Amino acid sequence: MEIIVISIFILGYLAITLEHNLKIDKLIPALGMMALLWAIISLCHLTVYDVNIVKKNLEISHIDEVLLHHLGKTSEIIIFLLGAMTIVEIIDYFNGFFTIKSYIKTKNKINLLWIFSCLAFILSAIIDNLTATIVLITILQKIVHDKNTRIWFAGLIIIAANAGGAWSPIGDVTTTMLWIGNKVTTKSLIGYVLIPSLVCLIIPVFIASFMKPFKGYINDEDNNDSTLHPKGAVMLYLGLSAIILVPVFKTLTHLPPYVGMMLSLAFVATFAEIFSNAKINISSVDLESDLNSSHSAVHSSLSKIELPSILFFLGILLSVAALESLGILFKFAEQLNTLIPNTDLVVILFGFGSAIIDNVPLVAASMGMFSETIDHPLWHFIAFSAGTGGSMLIIGSAAGVVAMGMEKIDFFWYLKNISWLALIGFLSGSVTFILLRIFIV
Repeated sequence: MEIIVISIFILGYLAITLEHNLKIDKLIPALGMMALLWAIISLCHLTVYDVNIVKKNLEISHIDEVLLHHLGKTSEIIIFLLGAMTIVEIIDYFNGFFTIKSYIKTKNKINLLWIFSCLAFILSAIIDNLTATIVLITILQKIVHDKNTRIWFAGLIIIAANAGGAWSPIGDVTTTMLWIGNKVTTKSLIGYVLIPSLVCLIIPVFIASFMKPFKGYINDEDNNDSTLHPKGAVMLYLGLSAIILVPVFKTLTHLPPYVGMMLSLAFVATFAEIFSNAKINISSVDLESDLNSSHSAVHSSLSKIELPSILFFLGILLSVAALESLGILFKFAEQLNTLIPNTDLVVILFGFGSAIIDNVPLVAASMGMFSETIDHPLWHFIAFSAGTGGSMLIIGSAAGVVAMGMEKIDFFWYLKNISWLALIGFLSGSVTFILLRIFIV
């Protein structure tokens, strides 16, 4: 029966990987796979184990207890992401991100390359790499009007955003998973991963600055800032500050991160409703007047949340939880360690794997495969590898996929012109991590 379970997971995984070829949103195979796996476990009365005591082989008599346990852990991540996404949408509602554009005055391409790369690195650590990519490419489109030039900048933004998201607990879904799953702490994650991530950013950007597409100046065309909202800058600073304070809240209260994110959302939403002159009501479902809801910044922001992404996370995380509950991931980890004793090599292979397949299930699987304690260097290396390895292919990360859609970047163009830069950055960062670990440990 385990063979059937593994086969369903592999087929579902392939469907997720080939979503662009199959033209089926990846949430469909993720949800279908999840439901089928748990249905087989229930109907066939397979033995399941509590993840926390699997090493003792203590059987749980009721499958709903195990499923509820995993649903609770998954919901922590989903609620956290919903809060973060809503805050970002509220900032965007006030065009807050265009405040950044007003500070960019240079027309020199090399200067712009470094500015956008550094912005991507910093913003992705705060608002996640996907959102940072969307924001910066939107700003880039207002500054660089030649598409052939712009896609080169977009390619380096992808590398920078993924590098920036790897060292922050709120910078990438995978690092958030490790953080909420008590695999890493904020201080240690930054201490281990920040410098390798900087190396992963600096080396590709440094090399690119000598390349022909980044020589010269951009055309000085119309640079209209009429879209700026009078409260845009205030909402930008409020929103970013509220998100940054979430790890601080967790450290002080020892409560799960989603509680702090909900507090930050309540804080930002209060100012958003005041600034938009709407009544303060985040939970209202009153449909009496469309006019009232149309003026609510919070309602408008909630309507723009990427629910397909949320449902995908639900499906893939509970699918991996099914394999974990059956003990399959632990058996695979033992076989992998026997086949490849060098753990560093295994994690580097995870990085290459994240460029081909989604890094969310990869990290979810690794959390079930390894039993190392919190803040073990293995978890920090997994965070770096899964976060930055996806840059090697444009379909290897959420940042790459959204940039591909926004700028219509060709897969093979990226493979020819950007992938080698991402590869150099990834390998350089990996070597840096290993060397630093030797000296730190």
